[in-house]
Amino acid sequence: MTSNKIKPDAFNCFYCLIYLTAGLLTLLCFYLPADARQTSGFFVPESFSNLADSVSPAVVNIRTEKTIKDGGRAFRHFNRNPFGQDDPFQDFFGDEQQRNHKQRSLGSGFLITKDGYIVTNNHVVEGADKIKVKLKNGNEFDAEIEGRDPKTDLALIKIKSKDPFPHLKFGDSEVLQVGQWVVAIGSPFGLEQTVTAGIVSAKGRVIGSGPYDDFIQTDASINPGNSGGPLINMDGEVVGINTAIVAGGHGIGFAIPVNLAKRIIDQLKNHGEVKRGLLGVTIQNIDEELAEYYGIKSGKGVLVAEVFQGTPADAAGIKPHDIILSVNGIKVETNRALSSLIASTDIGNVVKIDILRAGKKKTFKVKIGRMDDTIFSSKETTKASDDEIGVQVIDLTPETADRYQIPETSGVMISNVIKNSKGAKAGLRRGDIIKEINRAPITTAQEYNTIIGKIKKNAPFNMLIKRIHVGFFVIKIVK
Repeated sequence: MTSNKIKPDAFNCFYCLIYLTAGLLTLLCFYLPADARQTSGFFVPESFSNLADSVSPAVVNIRTEKTIKDGGRAFRHFNRNPFGQDDPFQDFFGDEQQRNHKQRSLGSGFLITKDGYIVTNNHVVEGADKIKVKLKNGNEFDAEIEGRDPKTDLALIKIKSKDPFPHLKFGDSEVLQVGQWVVAIGSPFGLEQTVTAGIVSAKGRVIGSGPYDDFIQTDASINPGNSGGPLINMDGEVVGINTAIVAGGHGIGFAIPVNLAKRIIDQLKNHGEVKRGLLGVTIQNIDEELAEYYGIKSGKGVLVAEVFQGTPADAAGIKPHDIILSVNGIKVETNRALSSLIASTDIGNVVKIDILRAGKKKTFKVKIGRMDDTIFSSKETTKASDDEIGVQVIDLTPETADRYQIPETSGVMISNVIKNSKGAKAGLRRGDIIKEINRAPITTAQEYNTIIGKIKKNAPFNMLIKRIHVGFFVIKIVK
């Protein structure tokens, strides 16, 4: 009778086979291409060589030259006489003494079509008299600007050749994940075809560079000269355009998401400029105090701070203090989200905007205009006053606004705050504009004094304040 148990020799052979298979798989991990190992879920690519070789022929070095005039204010300290005093004839002969010199700069870019269209940063080519483009193979070309967009710092230039150019494909920055491997290629400090690797450190970064900030943050080394170069995913697709660095911040770089850039590039290619949609309002995010003041949840919608006369929002009936909840059913929770949504809407399109006004929902149909078509208007008042909580207020006029360099041209402005007064302790500042007191709109100093006079001593009340470069917020004061 034979036994069904595995014999010792067969048992050992079975486990030897398992160990051999595991060993082969381990060796295979180290010889897989970088992108294959990334796709397979392995953590650290062994090499980026294949990726760099495949994309670098389409990455270019850009050299620009622009004419700069010397002798202006920036150079006045070189124009002093031997006695250390300003030359009295300098202002008279200033134009005669100016000399031109050439300023040269370096940047990067990448080809996106076989017929020579190149994407780069606006600041790389802005004001350039000459633009030279050098490819990896050493060939050089003169380039012409096809279009620029300073608001997103993007530019499109073009070179010409009888032969087709290598070019890169756009990826999808929306699906890009934090922690994913990326590669930056460019010419930092003029060193051509430099490849650095890292990960996506964060998305949606706002760094204060413009109204459409939505940067990809990466720790792939980006330095001066990298500007305009591509940020590449492991599939060899462009997911960002390297644009900015933090001064003194090692390992922190920022790239424009390619999904934002695609529409800009298409418009620059087809029209030579970018046409953005216009609503005609000033907006801001809703913090906890504003949410409490308006009786809504914090972060739900954006507040309309101002509506400019003659704009689409004004024509549709949208008013200051309305809270915009959605556009065509797309919820908006930040001012940047709303700005981007409106800017990307085709001019002339009619959109449905849901707003909250005095606790009630309303829907407006708005025909989107074109950015920069805004018409401003103002009312004029001339009264002045002071009050009993330690602040002085005046009626805001166009002349006053110009004197204090304030964009607002009507309303009530705090002209002075007495030290250690109730208003000072509450946080009021000179230059603040008082919009409401206990939800009652304030348009003149007289209205302000009337309402303040009716508030009982030691009674609390709320002020809705607009502070320049900050926005709306609520200050609570006890009289």
